[in-house]
Amino acid sequence: MPPLRLALADDQALVRRGLRALLEDLGGLEVAIEAEDGAILLAALRQTRVDVLISDVRMPRHSGIEVVRALRARGDYTPAILLTTFDDAALLQGAVQAGAQGFLLKDAAPEELKAAILRVAAGETLLSPQSLQAARLGVPADQGTPAHLTERELAVLRLVAGGYSNKETGRALGISDGTVKNHLTEILHKLDARDRTHAVLKAIGARLL
Repeated sequence: MPPLRLALADDQALVRRGLRALLEDLGGLEVAIEAEDGAILLAALRQTRVDVLISDVRMPRHSGIEVVRALRARGDYTPAILLTTFDDAALLQGAVQAGAQGFLLKDAAPEELKAAILRVAAGETLLSPQSLQAARLGVPADQGTPAHLTERELAVLRLVAGGYSNKETGRALGISDGTVKNHLTEILHKLDARDRTHAVLKAIGARLL
């Protein structure tokens, strides 16, 4: 099985090199792109295909959040994990709204980061740590009996969390736009959410995603 190809972006050279060495030592991962800022990363991703993007949140010439937003705007849905040293709920919200699939603190263990890479490459959404997901977003970690979402509703919500539009979600799941809208209506009702982003945040707090 070929290694997963990664794009790695951080404005600190020592951090980039350290992460590259750690990830490649774990096996099954190959860093195909290294970038020191968001503009270089966006340009490189036009030329080179990768399986997962790993980027610092705070970078010069486009933050990690701005990079993900720009990629989604140009139709690039490469799974993205944003890394930060800041335990900041606003950054998590920004990552969700931009369309990132993962959000981790930089002090995560290498094995934890690799597990996150494998999960987002497989189509999952991983937004952690739990302290941000629950305590800092006004979404209780334990909401009693969690809402029951069907497997198809969960699949729709994962794609919504990844920044997919209704049309793109329908194409990915092989269903019509109208069916996607029906699923979203049911998801909002079950989660008592006011909009798509609120639904994603409440699902994270309930540990459904």
